[in-house]
Amino acid sequence: GDPQLPVLYEVERTCTGKSFSVRSVKAIQHGKPIFICQASFQLSQASPVQHQFTMPAVPPPEELLTQEELIQKFLQNPNLAERYRKHLNKIQAEDVPIDIKPVNPPDIFCSQVQEPKQLFWVRARGYIGETDMKVHCCVAAYISDYAFLGTALLPHRQYRIKFMVSLDHSMWFHAPFRADHWMLYECESPWAGGCRGLVQGRLWRRDGVLAVTCAQEGVIRVEQTPNQSKL
Repeated sequence: GDPQLPVLYEVERTCTGKSFSVRSVKAIQHGKPIFICQASFQLSQASPVQHQFTMPAVPPPEELLTQEELIQKFLQNPNLAERYRKHLNKIQAEDVPIDIKPVNPPDIFCSQVQEPKQLFWVRARGYIGETDMKVHCCVAAYISDYAFLGTALLPHRQYRIKFMVSLDHSMWFHAPFRADHWMLYECESPWAGGCRGLVQGRLWRRDGVLAVTCAQEGVIRVEQTPNQSKL
């Protein structure tokens, strides 16, 4: 889409029931759909059927470096190749409205195969407060897309990315949360192939409650010749 142009939103009342309702939304620019969303809403209901996975045991965010601090650490290395220095400076210059603290940051000087899993502490920058939960859900949707698809590339770090973009993104909201409070983002990729990658994610509150589950499929195209050493 073009952020300089207005967007026409078409909303279809797909289903309206006693407990659940579904709405289909189409965003249009230049007479063509650029985004399609299907949202399901439910009235709050109690049930004895409850369970969830267990939140991974990780260091608290106060003990970890931010992404900016990690990049600055890499940039101080005199042996860093110039093209990687330019890439890191470009990332550093981006105005990302998210605080990110990787739990196990990858070594930029290493291109060895890694397990397709990663953990981040994430939160929105600034104060959102006790506002409508829909606002926190919208912010969490933005947060959940950051570095998500890149999880599928961790076993293939020897290749240079030519093109990577999301095809679809699904989210399920389970419990109330604050997007401006630290949450643990657990990401994993169970499969990649055919120039596509599948990733799954879980956003945990600090008290161990599973707040959001995410899934995304995307296009991943890489150069066939592996990268040379970064040193």
